[in-house]
Amino acid sequence: MALLNEKALDEILKYLEKSIANLAKETFENLEIEGGPQEVKSFLENQFELRLENLLVAKKSSIHHLESGMKNKIIQKKQKIFEQISVQYEI
Repeated sequence: MALLNEKALDEILKYLEKSIANLAKETFENLEIEGGPQEVKSFLENQFELRLENLLVAKKSSIHHLESGMKNKIIQKKQKIFEQISVQYEI
């Protein structure tokens, strides 16, 4: 496994932010998931995790091989993304 640098992680997080925001928009507009807003939020969180791991694997890395500072950065970015989604869609 390769060590990921800060620039590569920032690019991944930027892509994820756009990707999850677009997915949230499509999901809420089309009501693709039954069960209400909490089910949608859970779906989006799962998608975040799956997409993150896929992007890391594409860079020949894994969440398990990141430094703790990078993991913290991911956690903070995820919280920010889902706070924005919660406000925008009143979850």
